[in-house]
Amino acid sequence: MNYWLMKSEPDAFSIDMLKSRPKQTEHWDGVRNYQARNMLRDQMKIGDLAYFYHSNCKVPGIVGIVEIVREGYPDFTAFDHNDPHYDPGSDPDQPRWYMVDVRYVRSFSRVISLDELKNHDQLHSMTLLKRGNRLSIMAIATKEWQYILKLDTLFHENY
Repeated sequence: MNYWLMKSEPDAFSIDMLKSRPKQTEHWDGVRNYQARNMLRDQMKIGDLAYFYHSNCKVPGIVGIVEIVREGYPDFTAFDHNDPHYDPGSDPDQPRWYMVDVRYVRSFSRVISLDELKNHDQLHSMTLLKRGNRLSIMAIATKEWQYILKLDTLFHENY
């Protein structure tokens, strides 16, 4: 199993929006970075888990967990002239952009903020915390995944 972190602006698509979808499942569209596209297309597999991260908001951070339930397939929003993610250079016969489907697993009892993540030496090599990183999709090492999961569990046990 692989672990991931997937960023979304909560005004555009939040974990609560995912939770309210039929079967608590939705496609993860609109990724327009080639490195992130390659992860969606080539590396994410059914059953992989991802942290859902709210970005570009008052308190950016990890808010819950989703599961990959459909592997990479062409991002149809790139072909829709009326969609904000439209890309005139993307061809349905040779798609440029890909997406996966995710299913809600659970919300955290609190936001594990970016600032909090930065304060844990055990996470110092995490891609999210590297200077200049702006990827919306990134791999998470198993040790990082387990450590972050404990941050929510410890908080929940103490409050």
